[in-house]
Amino acid sequence: MIQRIQSVWLLLASLAIFALFFFPIAHGVYIGGSVKTIKVDGIYEDINGQLLRTVSFLALTIATIVIGILPLIIIFLYKNRKQQIALGYSFMLVLVGFSFWMSQTVKGIAEGITFGTNNMGIGIFLSSVSIVFVLLAIRAIKSDEKLIKSADRLR
Repeated sequence: MIQRIQSVWLLLASLAIFALFFFPIAHGVYIGGSVKTIKVDGIYEDINGQLLRTVSFLALTIATIVIGILPLIIIFLYKNRKQQIALGYSFMLVLVGFSFWMSQTVKGIAEGITFGTNNMGIGIFLSSVSIVFVLLAIRAIKSDEKLIKSADRLR
C-alpha cells in the first residue's frame, strides 16, 4: 500500500538522486588554470563571485532525471510486491552503472588530477545513500509479502 514504510524509503531514494542537482560531485578542482566545481549537470566556474555553468552534461542530466523518477514509479506498483522487489534490485544495478558513469565523466574531465578528500563533494555519496534506501525498501516489501503469506495460510 502507498502508506507503508517502503514508500518512505523509495521516496528518500528518489530525493537522494535528485539532490545530485544541488550538491557537487567534486569541487575545488583546477582544470585549465581555474578552480571549477563539477556537478551532475555540468562544470561550474567561479566568475566574479558567482558559479556559472561553463560545460553542460545533457546525457548525464537526462539520465539523472530518469533514474530519480524510477523509485517513484516503483512506489505505485504496490499491488504487485514481487515486481516491486525485482524492480528494486534492477534499480540498484542501474544505480551502480550510473555511479560508474558519473565517476568516469569526472575522471575524463580532470585528466591527470588526483582527487583527495578535500575535492570530494556530497554528490559522490548520494548514489550510495540511494542504494541503501532501496535495500531498506526491499526489506520492508519482503516483510509485507511474508505477512500476506502468513495471513493467507490462516484463511
